[in-house]
Amino acid sequence: MLRGIYLLDKFDLIYGSAYKEINKHVHIYAEPQTKGSIKENPSILSDADIILTGWGCPVMDQSFLDLAPNLKAVFYGAGSIKTIVTDEFWDKNIVITSAYEANALPVVEFTLSQILFSLKRGWYFFHQVNKKAAFPAREKVPGAYGSTVGLVSLGMIGRKVAEMLKQFDCRVIAYDPFVSEMEAKALNVEMCSLEDVFRRADVVSLHTPWIKETEGFITGDHISSMKHNGTLINTSRGAVIREQEMIEILQQRQDLYAILDVTHPEPPVKNSPLYSLENVILTPHIAGSLSAECQRLGNYMAQELGRYLRGEPLKWNITKEESIIMA
Repeated sequence: MLRGIYLLDKFDLIYGSAYKEINKHVHIYAEPQTKGSIKENPSILSDADIILTGWGCPVMDQSFLDLAPNLKAVFYGAGSIKTIVTDEFWDKNIVITSAYEANALPVVEFTLSQILFSLKRGWYFFHQVNKKAAFPAREKVPGAYGSTVGLVSLGMIGRKVAEMLKQFDCRVIAYDPFVSEMEAKALNVEMCSLEDVFRRADVVSLHTPWIKETEGFITGDHISSMKHNGTLINTSRGAVIREQEMIEILQQRQDLYAILDVTHPEPPVKNSPLYSLENVILTPHIAGSLSAECQRLGNYMAQELGRYLRGEPLKWNITKEESIIMA
């Protein structure tokens, strides 16, 4: 039987409903560990064939790998692995799999809710009622019927949002240089330029990963080109937007709304206009898995562990090449 160890900040949050199933098939030889505990007792990693982890996983650099010479597989009960893998890790050919799809689901749900609410100009009417203590005139709204939703990047989350939008009578357009026409057709999405997404859409939702090529690639010019009463939603990473340029446009264009679940830095700096602009809806990175939703992450890793032990292909295995373009 393989020997395994849990290594993360909040064991119960992620593995609370999955550990009994996992422990049937893996010899868990120690209590759940954290970064702090392995600093005090680094030798505890020496027997690990597999590590079950999540948020709070240490960076798996050469010094870490030296402590875990038998390590064969890492099950990461969270989303992006960018902050924990290194070249030394990839050189060891250790298997790594992530619950990124499980973590994508609440982001999709959050995004869909905000797209539909924005097409009704819900936040505008909310603020008007609060400000006037009376009902304002029901101005023209796009609504879902016949409106245009723009998606920037069709990775895991963008594709799932596109799939969800199929049930509504709206047009979906998208920018993603890596998506073929055949894939777009299957998603019922019209591919176009980034400029056209911003110019044509009633709501633009960002789902692009934060990599060198995408840092700051959403400019003030993109946002200023948006339709009257348009809405920008960002649940990806704050760094993909040139924040100061966005702020300047939002100050000038009171008709535009920005729903920002992510910023750069996060949270915004003290006294940032993002805190006070009436046309900015700022939430503290809540779109991803929270509270009970985190149990799904651990259960995904329990399922993946079962496939690994049975010698079946892994569903959420990540390669070095894939990690470069993932969020």
